[in-house]
Amino acid sequence: MDLDTVLTDLERAVMRGLDPLLNPWLLYQLLIIAVLFLAARVLKARIEPQLEERAREIRGHPGLLRVVVAFLRRLDWVIFICLALVALSVMRSLTWPSRSYLLSIALSLSVVWLFVSVLSRVIRNRLIARAISWLAWIYAALVILGLDQRVAGFLDSLALPVGEVRLSVLTLIKAVVLLAVTMWLAVVAGRYLDERVQKTEELTPSLRVLVGKFAKIGLIFVAGVGALSSVGIDLTAFTVFSGAIGLGLGFGLQKVISNFISGIIILLDRSIKPGDTISLEGTFGWIRELRARFVSVVTRDGREYLIPNEDFITGRVINWSFSDDLVRLDVNFGVSYEADPHEVSRLAIEAAMSVGRVNADRRPVCWLTGFGESSLDFVLRFWISDPQQGLTNVRGKVLLALWDTFKANGVGIPYPHREVILRPAPPTPSPTPPLDLGD
Repeated sequence: MDLDTVLTDLERAVMRGLDPLLNPWLLYQLLIIAVLFLAARVLKARIEPQLEERAREIRGHPGLLRVVVAFLRRLDWVIFICLALVALSVMRSLTWPSRSYLLSIALSLSVVWLFVSVLSRVIRNRLIARAISWLAWIYAALVILGLDQRVAGFLDSLALPVGEVRLSVLTLIKAVVLLAVTMWLAVVAGRYLDERVQKTEELTPSLRVLVGKFAKIGLIFVAGVGALSSVGIDLTAFTVFSGAIGLGLGFGLQKVISNFISGIIILLDRSIKPGDTISLEGTFGWIRELRARFVSVVTRDGREYLIPNEDFITGRVINWSFSDDLVRLDVNFGVSYEADPHEVSRLAIEAAMSVGRVNADRRPVCWLTGFGESSLDFVLRFWISDPQQGLTNVRGKVLLALWDTFKANGVGIPYPHREVILRPAPPTPSPTPPLDLGD
C-alpha cells in the first residue's frame, strides 16, 4: 500500500467524522438552542422581580417558600424548557424527527437539571446538595445519551479481588449511593419514631429516650446491612476488618465507648431524666436532653453544660427531683429581744405562705434556734415544687415578705452593736533629775 492510498483513506475517515458536524440541521438546532436560551435570560430579567414580590407574600409555609425561591433562582431554565418544548413541537410537525434530535436531547437534559437542582434544596448542607445534584444529573445525562451501559461496563472492569469478593468501582459506587440513601431514610424514620415515642404519656421520660435511641440505632444498622447485601457484598469478608476496628475502638476510643455505655446505664436505672434539677460539681441546673455521649444541663443564667455521661456514673450527683419535685429551703433571720418569739414564728409562717412559689400543701415551719449576741435567731423552712425556676429568687421573695410583715407589725430587726470601753491611761512618772557630784 503506497502513501497516496493511506492519505486517501485518512481523508475519507476524517470526512466521515466531519459529516455530522457539517450537517446544516445540526447547525440550525445549535442556533435555535442558543437563541432560546438568550431569550430565556432576557425574559427572566423582566419577570423575576414581579414574581419575587408575589413570593414574599407567602406566610406560614417555609417548605413551599423554599421551593418557590428555588424555581425563581432558576427561572431562566424554566423559560428555556417552555420555549424549547414549543420549538420542538413545531419542528416535529414541519420536518423529520431526526432533524430535531439535538434539541430533544437539550430539552431532556434541561428538565432533569431543573428538577434535580430544585429537589436538592431539601438538603440544608450546600456542599452535599450540590454534589448530589451533579451526580444525579450526570447519571440522567448518561441514560438520555444511551451511554450508561458502556460507562457501567468500563467501571465494572476496574476491579480488585479482596479474598473471595471481587470489588469493582461500579460496585463501590452502587454501595455508597445505596448506603447514603438507606441511611438517610433510616435517620428520617428514626426521627419520626422518636417524636412519636416522646409524645407517649404511658412511658416514663427515661424509657422514652431509651426506646427512641434504640430505634434510631436499630434502623441505621439494618439500613447499612441491607444496603451492603443488596449490592452483592459478602459481609463475612469484613470479619478481620471489623475485628481490627473493634481493637482500635477498645484502645483509642475508650472514653467514647465508656460514655455511650454509661448513657445506656443511666437510661436503664432512671437515675436522671429530662426535666430533673441536679447539682454536679458546682453546676446547678435542669436536664434538657439525654444524648448518647453527654447530658445537656441548662443553668439559670442560660449556660448549657454538656457533661459526659461517665461523670454521672462515677461522680456524686444531687438530684433535687429524683423521688419527687418538692425541695426544702431554709431562711435564717433574727429579731429584737423585745419581740415575742411565738408571734414572730406565726408572722414568719404567714409571710412565707404569701409567696406564690411556696408549696401550700406542706405548711412552712419556723423555729427559734438560739439567743444571739444582739438578736433572737430563727430559721424559716418552706417547700417549693419548681426548683428549676431558681432558688435564690424565691429566698429573696421570702425575705422581702418577712421584712414587710415585721415592719407592719412592729417587730424590730436589730443592728449588730459592740460596746467599746475607753480606760484612762496610767500616769507616767516624772523624770528624776541627775545628781550633782561636784568637782
